[in-house]
This record gives sequence, C-alpha cells and structure tokens, in this order.
Amino acid sequence: MTQTEHTFTRTPEGHLSLHTPHYSILIPPERPYAQLRDAQGNLWTELFLAFSAHTLQGQDRTARIEPEVQGNTVTFKLLGGVWQEKRLHFTFHEDRIDITPEVQGTGDLTDLHYLGGYYSGHLRWGSGFFQSGTRFGRVFNPEPHGQERRTIPAAESTTIDVMGTSIPGKAHWFFTPAPYFYAFTQDQSPPALSLGADQGGSPLETALSGNSDLWMTAGLKVQDGMHHFTGFHYHGTEGAYSLSLSYEGHTRIEGHFTMPTLQIAFAPDPYQGLEDYVRKLGIPDKPQQPNWWFTPIQCGWGAQCYTAQVKGTRAPEECTEANYNHYLEVLSSQQIHPGILVLDDKWSSTYGTCEVDRQKWPNLERWIEAAHARGQKVLLWWKAWDPEGLPTEACVLNDLDEPIAADPTSPVYRNILQKAVRTMLLDYGADGFKVDFSARTPSGPGLKVNGPKWGVELLHELLKILHDEAKRVKPDALVMTHTPNPYFHDVTDMVRLNDVNTGQDVVSQMRHRFRVARAALPHHPIDTDNWPMPGKQAWRDYVALQPELGVPSLYFVSHLDGSKEALTEEDYRLVREVWAQHAEKRTLL
Repeated sequence: MTQTEHTFTRTPEGHLSLHTPHYSILIPPERPYAQLRDAQGNLWTELFLAFSAHTLQGQDRTARIEPEVQGNTVTFKLLGGVWQEKRLHFTFHEDRIDITPEVQGTGDLTDLHYLGGYYSGHLRWGSGFFQSGTRFGRVFNPEPHGQERRTIPAAESTTIDVMGTSIPGKAHWFFTPAPYFYAFTQDQSPPALSLGADQGGSPLETALSGNSDLWMTAGLKVQDGMHHFTGFHYHGTEGAYSLSLSYEGHTRIEGHFTMPTLQIAFAPDPYQGLEDYVRKLGIPDKPQQPNWWFTPIQCGWGAQCYTAQVKGTRAPEECTEANYNHYLEVLSSQQIHPGILVLDDKWSSTYGTCEVDRQKWPNLERWIEAAHARGQKVLLWWKAWDPEGLPTEACVLNDLDEPIAADPTSPVYRNILQKAVRTMLLDYGADGFKVDFSARTPSGPGLKVNGPKWGVELLHELLKILHDEAKRVKPDALVMTHTPNPYFHDVTDMVRLNDVNTGQDVVSQMRHRFRVARAALPHHPIDTDNWPMPGKQAWRDYVALQPELGVPSLYFVSHLDGSKEALTEEDYRLVREVWAQHAEKRTLL
C-alpha cells in the first residue's frame, strides 16, 4: 500500500486512529499503549509503546514518549535510558504492523525487549517494567517441545532458540532454530488432553484449542548477518506479555543501530500465519536438486543402539564396518535397498577433526566405493560444535579458558573444518553429511570467540563453512540439518524432522514438525527420521505416514531398540510397500 491509502485521523477525544480492511489501531493520549483490534472490532492487545535495550553497561529505560505521525507511520521518540537516542517506529501496512526499534550510542547489547520495557513517564501509572496487555487466551509456538503442547496458556512463557538438551527447561532441541514466529488465539477453552503422559506421569496438552477462526501472529524480520541473538522469547504473565531477544553481551553497538523488525498480522490459523510470514520474507527457490537426494534413507543409529543393548556396550562403539555390513546383509535379504546410507555416531576417531577410526572402519574408502557400485550414496554423521581433538585457538572458551565448542569465527578452525570436509568427500568418497547436535550452540555471557558473530549467526556461520566447502568440492553433496528456519535456506539442503519424542503420540508430533518445516523451507526436501520409537505399532503407523511427509527413513534392521521387538516379514513388507509408494509419488511429480 502507499502511505496515503491508510493514514491516521484524530478523534474528538484526541485519540490517534487508523483503520484498514484487516485491523484498526487506536492510540489514546493518556496511556502509553496502542489498542489493536481485528476487522470485526475485537480487541486483541494493548501494545506498549516503548522498548528496553539493555547493555553490559546498564539497564535501559524510558522516561518520556513523544510521538510523531507521518502518513501510516508513527515514530515514538523515547527519552531517557542508556542510549544517546532511541526511537520506536510503528509502520501500519494494510495487512500487518511493522515495529522497529532503533538506537544511537555505544554499548554491548544483552537483551532487547519488544512490547515491554522499563518506564517512568506517567505518574498515574507508576513506574517499573511495563508489558503489553493480553486479550488472547493461548499462544502457539512452532518449536517442538518435550511436552508436545501446540499451544500454552497466555500467562506462561516459552522460547524459540538454538539450544536445548535433555535436562530441565531445555527439552526443545528438536529444531535449532524453529522460525521466529508466535501466534495467539482468543479462545479460552481448555485444550484436549492426550491419553499419554510425560516421563513425570502427568497428562499433557497436545491439541490446538481451536474454536477461534482468527489468530494474531508475531514474527521477526531480521537482516542477513544480524541474527546475533540466541533466543526469541515470549514472556507471559497474568493479563500481560512481552517479547525479547537474547544477545548475551556479545553484540557491540557503536553509533546507529536498527534492531530486527517485529511484524504483527492476522491469519485464519497458526500454520497459515506461519506460511504467510515466511512468504513475506522472500526466501528464494532452491536450484534443481539431484534425484538421489529423494531416495529412501537407511541410518544405522537405531541398529547400533540395539546392538549395544545386546552386547552391553555404548551405541557409538557399535558404529563399525562389520556391524554395518551385517545390517546391509539383513536388509538385502528382505529386498530392502536404501538409496542413501548414513554412517552414524561414531565412525571417526575425534569429533573435531573427523578422521576415520581405522579400528572401526579399516576399509572405509572401499566400503563407500562398494556402496556406489550398488547405486547407493553415503552420508557421514557430523557432530556440530564438539571440540574433541581441536587446538584451543580453534575453540570457544569459558572463563577458565577451557574449550566448550568449536569456533567458526576462528581462522584456525575454519581451516580445520574445510580440510575435514575435503577429506571426507574426496579422500573417503562420502556424498554428504547428516549434521547433528546443532543444539549445542554456545550460549552465555563472558564466553570468548575470535570474531563478532554470536547466537544464531554463529550457527549459521558454522554450517556455511561446511556447506560451502562441500559444494565447492562436490556440487551434488547433500547437507542434512534440523534447522527449519528461513534464514538457513542457503546452508542446508534437506531438513531432518529429528528424533521422535517417545513420550507423546508419534504421528501427531511428526505431522506438526512437517507443517513447520514445509512452511519454513518450502523448497527443501524433508528427511522424516525414524528413531526412537515407543513400540512397534507406533513405528508401523509412522512408517506408513512417511511418504506424505517427505523422504522415508529407516533406523532399524532386525529389532526396535527401545521395546526390543523383532521385525517380522510383515514389517519388512510394509517398508517395501511404503518405499514403493514414495518412488511412485516421485515419478508423478
């Protein structure tokens, strides 16, 4: 729209008012809030009209808000705080609102709060940390979580970030990161309860609450190279909320700095809202992809886990040439012929240098040659971030100068990784990589890196080194990651849906992951994954679903590792039929 299509008017009461076919906005003169209503006049939120951008040097705050209106844009000059100048721009487009903070000054950014911040500008309202007002009941977060709740109450907090592991508060490592997007519904009815329970034994909410026919959405628009945050957080409390980005003191600002834009819009459901958000970001199409990328995948991890249980060892110890030969013999005897083979953890002697462990794989080069002769491609499992075998100067260091992760901003590590990629693809003959453990992205104040990148940007740089070098030496190399975020479109070729959450319904959780991954990277193939599984029936149900979601993937050979159930002829027949369905579907495209 042009700026003259929808502009502000002033009501007799002195309120600034603007209407579009999708929403209306009202800014009263006596309150530091803007009231946002949908096209039917329903109030969704009161948007707080200031922000705080904290630094290592001090906590930011605002003492006065001075608005200036130009067409469909209101710029709020914010006085006080730790910056020389601070402005908040609200641009009201026909179908969305763009909210962009801007500062001038010097400081090391720690946290940026949207729709909330410290404020002392109205004696009537007191002082302290102000938040925006909720008129919605539940919040949708696309990032899978251990409890597999699609929505949470608006008074709870949640996050989208590049970290996670199996410890309290971090059970959201499946996507690193998910799209920077939240959605909100006014529906107040309680969500459906699953018949299952988490590992603590309590019932879990699994379904969208779903009576509302409209959702408000909030997504980030970030300039390339400016993703120096580790997480995008929703902070919920009774009747109020705010959003924030965690920079952790690693982003130095000197002079003028424009923060990422928060985009507010409306959509009929959260998945459609996510698709609309990504489409507006303008992600380019992928070039034509080799046919072999779409052939069924056999990953040895599940079989390794079962072998380890039988032998009383650890699963990484069972990534051996002898075991994988046995796995392929079993599958071949059942007329199951994968197009892609994945050698999983731990085929290498060290994670950091990626040199083959000759005790486990004495003939890796010949093994891969034999796979190629059978028409099969081979991916090597690659563990992101692990500093094992790396020199100190190649690593992120803590306060004790101990290595905690590989450092992609280090020239030393860049050379090591590029050499490792060449060795894996050219000397060993591999065809690409299955990237894992990207959730170990370094996080926290005081950690030492060689360059200025941090957070999401640090992970993107790590994958860029791997991806760019792989394409340079082998243009059709396949790089598989679990980073279904639009910003990662240029450093990944295939999105992996990642490990199955055995505490919840398998089919519903993987359908959700598919919808998020497909919306985030609509032109990338999807690896459906296949491990772990709570039991054979769940495994069979998911195997049957795989052709609807992406490339079929098989992790088991003779038994499931969790339930120790043996695969039968009926199970092998199911795999053959599903893979045939996938091949037929590919032929029809």
